[in-house]
Amino acid sequence: MLGWRILISAVVIPALIGLFVLDHRLGKEAYWLFGLCILLVFRSCWEMTRLLKTRAFDIDYFTTVGCSLLILGAGWLPHLRESELSLIHEPLASIAIAFTLCVMILFLIQAMKYRTPGRSMETLGAELLTVSYIGLFLTMTSQLRWIAGAQAGYLVLGSLLIAVKCGDTSAYFLGRAFGKKKMTPYLSPGKTWMGGLGAILGAALGSLLWFSFVTPNFGDGWEPPAWYWSILYGTILGVVGIVGDLCESLIKRDVEKKDAAELMPGFGGVLDLLDSVLYTGPMALVLWLLLPLRTW
Repeated sequence: MLGWRILISAVVIPALIGLFVLDHRLGKEAYWLFGLCILLVFRSCWEMTRLLKTRAFDIDYFTTVGCSLLILGAGWLPHLRESELSLIHEPLASIAIAFTLCVMILFLIQAMKYRTPGRSMETLGAELLTVSYIGLFLTMTSQLRWIAGAQAGYLVLGSLLIAVKCGDTSAYFLGRAFGKKKMTPYLSPGKTWMGGLGAILGAALGSLLWFSFVTPNFGDGWEPPAWYWSILYGTILGVVGIVGDLCESLIKRDVEKKDAAELMPGFGGVLDLLDSVLYTGPMALVLWLLLPLRTW
């Protein structure tokens, strides 16, 4: 299992780095990142609908994909073109409008499909969860590409990925070596309190190192944020990442599945890879708005 993790990481991580470098060089519109997000929407919605095709759920794949793409497109629109509509200049307002429309659409579809009691509310809830978890969370996370300026896009996105994945890695090794007391034995038996501590420490350290060594490479005279803000940022993301991992475990355990899919040995599906990133991304966006992380 560990061998597969290392092998797949050795392929996936350089590929992502190459895509991010190319996207950074091609300008603020971020077309390559947009294409990657579209692929993630298609695959993630497929995994989610597959997970939730049980009990009274009758979730429709194409409906969830369409709504998720609508939200994603709304998040990109302000960065692609100028508009006379003032709200279109504000990505978060554009995303909120698109999400509201999606809720209305999902309600309308269930109203039109209604025949007998016992399925509509369950299906509507499952579709709202899918569109929120994938479409809304992914779109909010993608806004990190511009939140501190287009030039700093991948410094910001990298800070999220590094903090979360350093947290995951530290949790894995520290939990296996020293973890004894279970954190949530019914929901996720493999997680321990020692692993949780490892996730927080790893995220904080990863964040500090990322900002300290990488920030000067993104612009002349750019200075990293103060060390305590970097550590606070990583610490909060480490805690939220643990919650995100548990939330995806909640979905899988409730429908009695081990993994979201079997895309990659040792990792599961795309949702298994993105669980903590999707959940943590919106919090990272909030922290970039609240903390003095931008020093340029």
